[in-house]
Amino acid sequence: MHKDLFDRLERFYDAVPRDAARVEEYGGLVLFVRDGGGFPFYARPRRDATEAPSLADVNAARERQRELGLPEAFEWVHETTPELLPVARSAGLAVLEAPLMVLDPAALPDPATLTDVPVRVLDPDSPDFAAEVAARRAVAAVAFAAAGTAPGDAGPAQRDAAVTELELAALDEERARIADGRRLSVVAATAADGALASGMAMRVGDVAEIAGVGTLPTARRRGLGAAVTATLARELHAAGTELIFLSAGSEEIARVYLRVGFRRIGTACIAEPAALIP
Repeated sequence: MHKDLFDRLERFYDAVPRDAARVEEYGGLVLFVRDGGGFPFYARPRRDATEAPSLADVNAARERQRELGLPEAFEWVHETTPELLPVARSAGLAVLEAPLMVLDPAALPDPATLTDVPVRVLDPDSPDFAAEVAARRAVAAVAFAAAGTAPGDAGPAQRDAAVTELELAALDEERARIADGRRLSVVAATAADGALASGMAMRVGDVAEIAGVGTLPTARRRGLGAAVTATLARELHAAGTELIFLSAGSEEIARVYLRVGFRRIGTACIAEPAALIP
């Protein structure tokens, strides 16, 4: 039913890392090794493979990841490569089965109806751009350290403690990718407390993935995650993006995205050593 859609997702997943990473192949897997600094990539099924990845392929890719000091991380869409799930588990990996969701633009609400906190799109020409990018990343770090939607004690003080100065190359990359439409970043912030929620999107052609949406635990249950997601989706849709998707971290988190017009179409699998996934 969704074969064409899944094919478009596979092209997107394969394209995103290629301008910042070199490619190494291990049987039915391709490992993306980032050139320079930045968040490390992952291994995933080869688009042109004639057979599903084997246990030997997974073990070979993991050995190479350890050799390079990279996380032993694998990502794939279950509906496209269902054979990989039992293989990954037999390799001793824990697999997060995340709801894979696609936007119905007709159901997308106005972000202003979701929260009273202003949400703004980061401008690469702003003199505050470097500080805003650092704040966005710090919000995400604190939010994902306390995953889920439940309120908690971590707030602006913990965010400020998590702020790190970006390397010039990373900042230049962020600025360039926003300027050419391949990336979009937003923050929800107040004058009193600063950035409370943030998120970003990656775009290749007419397909985009929303990712990294997170809210400080002290600011949860105020509609901020939904408003951030809706703002990203509206900006992407206005720019002509036809397919907008995301992967929810849990069924609970998926309910937030349902409010914003996303509908589940499958399962995105994320595999890591068992000790790293609760």
